[in-house]
Amino acid sequence: MNKDIISGKWEQVKGSAQAKWGKLTDDDLDVAEGDAKYLAGRLQERYGWQQDQAKREVDEFQKTLQ
Repeated sequence: MNKDIISGKWEQVKGSAQAKWGKLTDDDLDVAEGDAKYLAGRLQERYGWQQDQAKREVDEFQKTLQ
Protein backbone atom coordinates (compact mmCIF):
# COMPACT_ATOMS: atom_id res chain seq x y z
CA MET A 1 0.00 0.00 0.00
CA ASN A 2 1.20 3.46 -0.81
CA LYS A 3 0.76 5.37 2.43
CA ASP A 4 1.48 8.65 0.67
CA ILE A 5 -1.68 8.36 -1.43
CA ILE A 6 -3.90 8.01 1.61
CA SER A 7 -2.02 10.62 3.62
CA GLY A 8 -2.03 13.16 0.82
CA LYS A 9 -5.77 12.95 0.27
CA TRP A 10 -6.80 12.28 3.85
CA GLU A 11 -8.68 15.51 4.48
CA GLN A 12 -10.70 15.01 1.30
CA VAL A 13 -11.52 11.34 1.91
CA LYS A 14 -12.04 11.36 5.66
CA GLY A 15 -15.79 11.70 5.12
CA SER A 16 -15.80 8.70 2.80
CA ALA A 17 -13.95 6.66 5.39
CA GLN A 18 -16.51 7.69 8.03
CA ALA A 19 -19.36 6.69 5.71
CA LYS A 20 -17.76 3.32 4.91
CA TRP A 21 -16.83 2.48 8.48
CA GLY A 22 -19.45 4.14 10.65
CA LYS A 23 -18.07 2.66 13.85
CA LEU A 24 -14.94 4.77 13.55
CA THR A 25 -15.13 7.97 15.52
CA ASP A 26 -13.99 11.39 14.40
CA ASP A 27 -11.14 11.04 16.88
CA ASP A 28 -10.11 7.72 15.29
CA LEU A 29 -9.96 9.37 11.89
CA ASP A 30 -8.21 12.49 13.14
CA VAL A 31 -5.48 10.43 14.78
CA ALA A 32 -5.19 8.13 11.75
CA GLU A 33 -4.38 11.05 9.42
CA GLY A 34 -4.14 8.59 6.55
CA ASP A 35 -1.90 6.10 8.35
CA ALA A 36 -3.08 2.82 6.80
CA LYS A 37 -1.59 0.64 9.52
CA TYR A 38 -3.24 2.64 12.30
CA LEU A 39 -6.54 2.66 10.40
CA ALA A 40 -6.44 -1.12 9.99
CA GLY A 41 -5.77 -1.48 13.73
CA ARG A 42 -8.76 0.71 14.59
CA LEU A 43 -10.95 -1.33 12.24
CA GLN A 44 -9.81 -4.50 13.99
CA GLU A 45 -10.72 -3.01 17.34
CA ARG A 46 -14.07 -1.47 16.35
CA TYR A 47 -15.35 -4.32 14.17
CA GLY A 48 -13.64 -7.31 15.77
CA TRP A 49 -11.99 -8.26 12.48
CA GLN A 50 -8.85 -10.28 12.04
CA GLN A 51 -5.75 -8.39 10.88
CA ASP A 52 -6.02 -9.78 7.34
CA GLN A 53 -9.59 -8.60 6.91
CA ALA A 54 -8.86 -5.13 8.29
CA LYS A 55 -5.85 -4.74 5.99
CA ARG A 56 -7.92 -5.94 3.03
CA GLU A 57 -10.60 -3.34 3.82
CA VAL A 58 -8.02 -0.54 3.94
CA ASP A 59 -6.39 -1.81 0.72
CA GLU A 60 -9.75 -1.80 -1.07
CA PHE A 61 -10.50 1.68 0.23
CA GLN A 62 -7.10 2.89 -0.95
CA LYS A 63 -7.80 1.56 -4.46
CA THR A 64 -10.90 3.76 -4.67
CA LEU A 65 -8.68 6.81 -4.18
CA GLN A 66 -6.56 6.25 -7.29
